[in-house]
Amino acid sequence: MSAEMLTALDELERQKGVKKEVVVDAIRAALVSAYKRNYGQAQNVEVDFDDKTGEFHVYAVKEVVDTVFDSRLEVALKDALALNKAYEVGDHIRFEVTPTNFGRISAQTAKQVIMQRIREAERSIVYDEYSQYENEIMSGVVERRDNRFVYVDLGRIEAVLSKQDQMPNENYNAHDRIKVYVSKVENSPKGPQVFVSRTAPDFVKRLFEQEVPEIYDGTVEIAGIAREAGDRTKIAVKSNDPNLDPVGTCVGPKGQRVQAVVNELHGENMDIIQYEDDPAEYIANALNPAEVIAVQFADDNERNCTVIVPDSQLSLAIGKRGQNARLAARLTGYRIDIKPESEVEFVDDDGQPDDDLNGDEE
Repeated sequence: MSAEMLTALDELERQKGVKKEVVVDAIRAALVSAYKRNYGQAQNVEVDFDDKTGEFHVYAVKEVVDTVFDSRLEVALKDALALNKAYEVGDHIRFEVTPTNFGRISAQTAKQVIMQRIREAERSIVYDEYSQYENEIMSGVVERRDNRFVYVDLGRIEAVLSKQDQMPNENYNAHDRIKVYVSKVENSPKGPQVFVSRTAPDFVKRLFEQEVPEIYDGTVEIAGIAREAGDRTKIAVKSNDPNLDPVGTCVGPKGQRVQAVVNELHGENMDIIQYEDDPAEYIANALNPAEVIAVQFADDNERNCTVIVPDSQLSLAIGKRGQNARLAARLTGYRIDIKPESEVEFVDDDGQPDDDLNGDEE
């Protein structure tokens, strides 16, 4: 057993990265519990490991006393002096009490502890590997599905795609290869768990990074994303190079870049607009494709605004079921109230309506 123990500990450290000392400490603690359970010993037991022979030895630690009341815990001074004349009352002496069959117990315990440590090491390796992909895109294969999740094989682990992370316009069948956004990696008691999504706004961001080198290298930045997964996304971009058009860069030659993202999302519409530091211009861009005449900000709340559009553009600005206005509000962070031009008495030279406009957000 001793030679096998040393070999097993060396292999565990070499292959799984689990330090020998960590395993020995765990085996030692487990053997103390096993000894007390099997031999009814009190709480004064220590187990030592000989790293040269690979053997475990059990010791009972007893206190030197004048009068012994419990021989399991105490040793008389006269008996202690027979062992070593330097002992005094209050000293502690270790007596080996290794049972004859303790080799079998230690072998069984060591095997259990080593297997547990191997499982823990493998879980730790998987967690470390996949935690670095958090907030990134990975490719996987659909394994199966149930009432709660679609299970996606990412290689060494099976990720879960919950219902709210599934695209409403997609069906997931076994053996389908899909791209997913790793939204969270947890190291739970049952092992690492990876949660993935195809509806997260950052999934669109990562797709554009893959298709547009200028976004990946930072020349073009994504300033904001508002998404209703499977239907429509608005994405605001800006350029750190004054000579580079960020919208055209993201669209690509003949629309190839944006079309690649649309294809990956199975037809989800993409509105790419230019981010502006001026809130009025930014809001006007966000309502694309509608034309905007003017933007007025409320005096009592700087996050509220009224947008004036031509009468013919009102339905376009609001969008089907209010989607265009809703996404524009999410993208810009403003509460947007859209008014047709016919409801405004006058718009001055600065493009600001002079009447007091009120209304509900679209």
